[in-house]
Amino acid sequence: MNEDIPTTPPESTASESSSVPSGGSPSSEERTWALIGHLSALSAFVTGIGMILGPLIVWLIKKDSMPFAEDQAKEALNFNITVALAGVALFVFTIVTFGIGLLLAWPLGIALFVVWLVLVIVAALKANDGVAYRYPFTLRLVK
Repeated sequence: MNEDIPTTPPESTASESSSVPSGGSPSSEERTWALIGHLSALSAFVTGIGMILGPLIVWLIKKDSMPFAEDQAKEALNFNITVALAGVALFVFTIVTFGIGLLLAWPLGIALFVVWLVLVIVAALKANDGVAYRYPFTLRLVK
């Protein structure tokens, strides 16, 4: 009886971390730009502000032409802004407590750095495989 009614396939139940914004497998060039979007945060070792500036530049350059690279650069930008805010909060905490907070801020700062480095590398590897990576505990400030 319902043979004439067109059916639509059910919505994808894939997790958010494995979805590809472009609707298909990203091209090799898109994966490379997504990888650069994540790894450009490591330019902070050279410039200091590169952890935000690197992903921002990739996002601005590729936002209209490569959906996967745009998504991953925006994700990297949001994550790096979140990490920078956490670092500033630790610094302010140290100042407000007149340095006494340094006993707590120092180990937390080291932990923050290690987590940042590991997650950036994991995200870059996932992006290179064509998987849209989502960083945990990230404020999604750039939409």
